[in-house]
Amino acid sequence: MNNFTAYPILFEPVFVEIMWGGSLMGKILERDIPDTGNPIAEAWDIVDRTEAESIIENGIYAGTSIRELLNSYGPEVIGKEYIPGRRFPLLVKIIDAGKKLSLQVHPNAAACASDPNAEPKTEMWYVISAEKDAVIYAGLRSDCTKRMFLEKVNSGEIETCLQKFRSYPGDAYFISAGKVHAIGAGNLILEIQQNSNTTYRLSDWGRMGADGTPRELHIEQALNCIDFSDRSTPRITAQCSPGTRNIKAPLVSMCPHFQVDDLKLIETYKDFTNGSSFHLLSAPDNPVVIKANNFETELHSGRTCLLPASTGSYTITPLEKSATVLKTHI
Repeated sequence: MNNFTAYPILFEPVFVEIMWGGSLMGKILERDIPDTGNPIAEAWDIVDRTEAESIIENGIYAGTSIRELLNSYGPEVIGKEYIPGRRFPLLVKIIDAGKKLSLQVHPNAAACASDPNAEPKTEMWYVISAEKDAVIYAGLRSDCTKRMFLEKVNSGEIETCLQKFRSYPGDAYFISAGKVHAIGAGNLILEIQQNSNTTYRLSDWGRMGADGTPRELHIEQALNCIDFSDRSTPRITAQCSPGTRNIKAPLVSMCPHFQVDDLKLIETYKDFTNGSSFHLLSAPDNPVVIKANNFETELHSGRTCLLPASTGSYTITPLEKSATVLKTHI
């Protein structure tokens, strides 16, 4: 050990401008959104990439970047999966969809073999809030053949090939690499994903980019990524609210890249890290307080904190009558 002090770590969000950004992040989560004159579409709450790097917001390591933290204390933070020089394995973001996102797909590791700049990306969405009539597109319909998809991919009829779901707060979606998907307008979503920024656009629904020209599509790369044999339903319906006790239910349990548990809490919940993996705690609805090693961190609605692998015992306490907490680990 390198005299590392483990506590619930918050990071300063990195806000991202994209043309389809909305206003729900400020309204629902009461985030202090920067006024750039352009739509703010995403807040990257934990990110370790060359183009964006999280800075610690609280505690004794405040002002330290996540890269500096891992360079100094990688095994204590990551756990047994730590490899020197490798970046934090996950990226956590809030997606604020004022307009419909492009129809897209992400590659798996095999598909990345033909593109040295590509990174595999599997992700999970948790719906924080949804406006009336908001929808999610995820996966191909069972009656859509590959030939049918190829015939319609360049037309407005491509939507008829997709599984379409009414969006409800508390629902989750597991979007494995190779699954075609799009987030509809009016969704506020917590996304947990592999640390990747590789996206292949199949359709942008005929709209123009900020410069007045169509945004680039990646049809050939996307078609090489799509798993046409996968017609599974990605939706994970909302868990029931707790009655007289805390409830823990698995949301994502069979994914090799991350595991997610859904905690419905009405009282203090005790847990621990055993040194094998960090825990990420996300509060999609109501605030909670995280206590560990004589440190206390208030986790506001929509925020995510990092509990290093070496933390040991910790507690989560709702600040209101109940709270949902998503616990992610590798």
